[in-house]
Amino acid sequence: MKIAVLGAGAYGKALGGTLEDNKYEVAYFDPKIKDCSLEVVLDGAKYALLATPSEAVAKLLGKLPKDIPLIVATKGLLSTEVFDDFKNYMIVSGPSFANDLEARKLTRLTATNAKVAELLATDYITFDFTNDKRGVLLCGSLKNAYAIYAGILGIRPGTAKHKLYIDSAVDELKQILIANEAKADTVELSCGRGDLEITCGPPSRNYEFGQMLKKDISVKPEKTVEGVATLKRVQKGEIMVPDTAKILKELIKISKKWD
Repeated sequence: MKIAVLGAGAYGKALGGTLEDNKYEVAYFDPKIKDCSLEVVLDGAKYALLATPSEAVAKLLGKLPKDIPLIVATKGLLSTEVFDDFKNYMIVSGPSFANDLEARKLTRLTATNAKVAELLATDYITFDFTNDKRGVLLCGSLKNAYAIYAGILGIRPGTAKHKLYIDSAVDELKQILIANEAKADTVELSCGRGDLEITCGPPSRNYEFGQMLKKDISVKPEKTVEGVATLKRVQKGEIMVPDTAKILKELIKISKKWD
């Protein structure tokens, strides 16, 4: 069975490698390559796995057939509305860096459909499940913002301060999910607490950007840092931010200095 992986960056290729481990035929679409044909990549594919940066999603979705089952692995989206025209989409998210997947390190991910596990489960990837698609997207996006702040604070994994920060972020995320009609307990799945724990520390690009901001609050990222895009969307009012979300509100103030 052929699966089209849309996005040939490190994470897309890592997930594609897992699919290949499971004996699926994988074709990659890289929107940065001029002669890479989306039509050819999709020809005969039974599923499409979306792994592009979040800022490229809307444009790419406009070119996809709406009846193809879509597996969303992109992190950085705040709403499911962009997928409303698709008949069948599912989401996978959780604590997994590309290098870890390539090294076949044990990890647990969150999926919104059992089909995701059927395609991606291996002896090194297991799953927990929820039907809360919006909550999974919010966790996968906002954890990058919290990782930036962890970098600004210089919090190191394995310390008491790190545990306290994760607990605070989890409590805050629960309030944000409730305010945005998602399920609070989604934060306790791999896509929430589990992803926060690994992203709020090295080698997370968001955490490392936060460390750069600690030295120069006006510095801009040289590579894609999804937390920056997330905060810009939050600034625009794409989600409700309750008054109790003190960390996120502080991040919004800081992010205005990057404009």
